[in-house]
Amino acid sequence: MSSIPAEPASDGRLDPKARAAARLAAVQALYQMDVAATPLDDVIEEFVEHRLGQDIEGVGIVEADAAHFEDIVRGVVREQRELDKQVNGALAKGWSLSRIDSTLRAILRCGTYEIRRCKDIPVKVVINEYVDVGHAFFEGDEPGVVNAVLDRLGQEIRPEKRKGAGAGDDAAGRS
Repeated sequence: MSSIPAEPASDGRLDPKARAAARLAAVQALYQMDVAATPLDDVIEEFVEHRLGQDIEGVGIVEADAAHFEDIVRGVVREQRELDKQVNGALAKGWSLSRIDSTLRAILRCGTYEIRRCKDIPVKVVINEYVDVGHAFFEGDEPGVVNAVLDRLGQEIRPEKRKGAGAGDDAAGRS
């Protein structure tokens, strides 16, 4: 069964749950590419054809936005060098991207990519969504690291969107 992109919500935006599922799947796909050396096109095909929106052990999974999933995965691979430089610069002194867990690396790359390229999604939403992804994989300090690094990068990459934008971000809702 092939997944199709999510339907727009009643206000014309894509379903936020479908985008959230796409983010989680993108992190999983990048992790798979990292540890199993699965080629880019193969991992995208595998996820779109067999994983996005499929039941896992009898539990129904929200249908992911396949287009958003593919954009994130391809974008992270295409821009990885630049993303890694930015993430390295935002990590605490003495830390580097190569020193951290590959799942955490994938989360930070995906979040940074969305902050850089998905201008229709408020920075606050990107940060919150990837902190949630962090909680799906980690019980320790890692979600806090995601929050700190992406917040720092959000201020650096999109400062005009951050100044006094708190109320507007909340009104925008999750994307």
